[in-house]
Amino acid sequence: MRIWIDGALRDADDAKVSVFDHGLTVGDGVFETLKAERGRTFAFTRHLERLTRSARGLGLPDPDPDEVRRACTAVLEANPVPLGRLRVTYTGGVSPLGSDRGDAGPTLIAALAETARRPDTTAVATVPWVRNERSAVAGLKTTSYAENVVALAAAHRAGASEALFANTLGRLCEGTGSNVFVVLDGELHTPATASGCLAGITRALVADWAGAKESDLPFEVLEQAEEVFLTSSLRDVQAVVRIDGRELGDGPGPVTAEAMRVFDARSADDLDP
Repeated sequence: MRIWIDGALRDADDAKVSVFDHGLTVGDGVFETLKAERGRTFAFTRHLERLTRSARGLGLPDPDPDEVRRACTAVLEANPVPLGRLRVTYTGGVSPLGSDRGDAGPTLIAALAETARRPDTTAVATVPWVRNERSAVAGLKTTSYAENVVALAAAHRAGASEALFANTLGRLCEGTGSNVFVVLDGELHTPATASGCLAGITRALVADWAGAKESDLPFEVLEQAEEVFLTSSLRDVQAVVRIDGRELGDGPGPVTAEAMRVFDARSADDLDP
């Protein structure tokens, strides 16, 4: 495996960052995860734009878009896989121990891991912890992912592949690494970004292509929704068939199935929508 770090490809064993990198010591960094099929990325421009927005939200310098493209291209060419998870990480770089940043400049990493296509259906679990919609990093895709690690581990113990959060107001927000959609009276809804959720790339495309409404939804909507599905760069559109102990059927419902069909067709037609 060859990994890009700060301007060059390196073998995995030599791909190292400093123990003083701010992304390691305090989680001061942002990242993007892209789907790559046979060396071609999906929605690269949208991911690059969000990487820049997240960096600005943390007060990091804008990443160099040409360098990010070079890094991703080099990693994809060096590691040919049928389906891959391409991860771009951009951190505050070498800094003093503590929250203050140093002046060494950011660290840029691009890495690829082979993955398998997700199943069409999954189970999710709700968790007692909440997203803070008023946080300084709400809506940013940062490397500070510890609360997601804890919540996802709880979901796995419950036999689920994802955990769903409410926010501090008790409104439906998002998953640890996904956005959530619900069907109510035949209409498709997803939480608005004011809930504190990440403005997901797949979320935006599905909302546009499938005609979903951004809505302020109580967390209890999960107990009434006729259908529920998740979206993310690697899940695409994935039907939820169980929430905690509530069964929603044994396959995608009609609205979910149509969203899956439309997303598959539109994404195949345009790799950089």
